[in-house]
Amino acid sequence: MRKITMRLKSKLWLALLLVLSLLISACSPTKEADVKSTGGNEPYKIGAVLDISGNSSSLGVPERDTLLMMVEKLNANGGVKGHPIDLTIMDNKSDETESVLAVKTLIEKGALAILGASSSGTSMAMIKTVESEKVPMISLAAASSIVEPTSEREWVYKTAQSDIVMINKIISYLKKNNQNKIAFLYMNNSYGDNGKKAISAAVKDSGIDIVAEEKFDANDKDMTPQLTKVKASEAQVAIVWAIPPSASILTKNFKDIGLSIPLIHSHGVGNQKFIELAQGAADGVILPIGKLSVTQQISDNDSQKKVLESYIADYSKKYNAEPNSFGGYAWDAFNLLVNALEKAGPDRVAIRDELEKTQGFVGISGVFNMTPQDHNGLKEDSAVLVQVDQGKWKLIE
Repeated sequence: MRKITMRLKSKLWLALLLVLSLLISACSPTKEADVKSTGGNEPYKIGAVLDISGNSSSLGVPERDTLLMMVEKLNANGGVKGHPIDLTIMDNKSDETESVLAVKTLIEKGALAILGASSSGTSMAMIKTVESEKVPMISLAAASSIVEPTSEREWVYKTAQSDIVMINKIISYLKKNNQNKIAFLYMNNSYGDNGKKAISAAVKDSGIDIVAEEKFDANDKDMTPQLTKVKASEAQVAIVWAIPPSASILTKNFKDIGLSIPLIHSHGVGNQKFIELAQGAADGVILPIGKLSVTQQISDNDSQKKVLESYIADYSKKYNAEPNSFGGYAWDAFNLLVNALEKAGPDRVAIRDELEKTQGFVGISGVFNMTPQDHNGLKEDSAVLVQVDQGKWKLIE
């Protein structure tokens, strides 16, 4: 009887193992299909570290969705010269330590290059690792310090317009409107700190004075104390360097305490989530941003228009929603990397070199012209000024 029981157990285990084997095979049909559609060539492994959850999730989620869409489309069309792209996306939970752990994991798994992270702090956290391991990285964040100085950022590039580019756009607007006394409010993190450095440099010898300066934490739920100080100052305009949700909370507080001076935000609020979280208080807000949000309002002669329209059509069809600038940063990073892979193949050094040679690449965020001294490649003409009008983006210049 005992022998019969043992045999039954053995058969049950074998059956269970067979079922598990079938289930595992069923979980990876996409990769098998990709290899078949590209002639069975070895996949090119790339990794992405994104802020999919946590405080910066409004950035990371559209970036993730864009990358998934693009990998699917590229592989369906034969990949990179017959090689499918094997993309692994990791969520850093908007945390710098998690970002480091994620990038190390991806490098250990053989990633040829890294896309991300979504925010400035999580991107900065990965730089030491990619530099020491000599792995190309394309950040999707804004801080100039992510790619500067290039002598210390040999392996790092980025697709979001640098904060200094956007600050200069704002400064030009202030001068045109004779607004020379400003209040500057910023997040207490890498993004905010870099914004502060950029505006401090930009206003020097410009005739513009910062008459009030306040900071707040990303997790703060009320910025009324800081705004009350701004209200008591001589500021003619308030400039904010932050991302949602704190940027939205501040905007609502701004309206609640009756501040009537113009409110200018950074491109860190360039998505519909900012408007929604501000609960009707975002109307009137001005900000510099890439052209994606006002595609139908820009000239038909603009070199970016067809690219922007194509991305909007693809994303809308896939997700039944319109894309935003953050997804656009991912679109740019992915295509820049694919272009480099087509010329360099699976060689990290050659990929890095090809990224640095990028010239005239028409992307979502602008026309990229990289050089050994510029690992962002975007100038002020990559941005426009928009204003929120009845919950929509309106081109103003």
